[in-house]
Amino acid sequence: MGPVKTVVTGGVRSGKSSHAERLLGEHGSVVYLAPGPPVDPAADPEWARRVAAHRARRPEKWRTVEGADVAGLLPGLQGAVLLDCLGTWLTGQLDAVNAWGDAAGWEAEIERRIAALAAAWAAYPSDAVAVTNEVGWGLVSEHRSGRIFADWLGRTNQAIAAASDDVWLVVAGRTLRL
Repeated sequence: MGPVKTVVTGGVRSGKSSHAERLLGEHGSVVYLAPGPPVDPAADPEWARRVAAHRARRPEKWRTVEGADVAGLLPGLQGAVLLDCLGTWLTGQLDAVNAWGDAAGWEAEIERRIAALAAAWAAYPSDAVAVTNEVGWGLVSEHRSGRIFADWLGRTNQAIAAASDDVWLVVAGRTLRL
């Protein structure tokens, strides 16, 4: 059997990252791919605490790679990958194209970036698990940035799920294979 691509989705604090870690538990070594710049504890101590907590519970032999260009990083990695999380990746992409402002043409660039990520994901030669927030049923702020985030994360989730073999939904720590 070839490499398996899996998406694990659920709400915030649903247990989806823990489930993704369990799915890759049989692999001796895993690359934990954090889609964003390295965490600056001085700029965001609360986020730094969250990242540190995630790192502390992962096996020591797992390696962390951080970077915003996930589609560019994937081809250089080896072994199983845990990409956590697509919402973090998307927020960085939306920031990079100034989607929150009045810039014109950012939608086409985000579509291109999602397509590039999905292609790199599909082509990755080893098992890989992506973690994401499910926005199709969650509470989303009614202001413009909330709608932008929900719409584009929904599109990202669909693109990555289409390039995957398996999708799991996690709610309150309970899992359902879709």
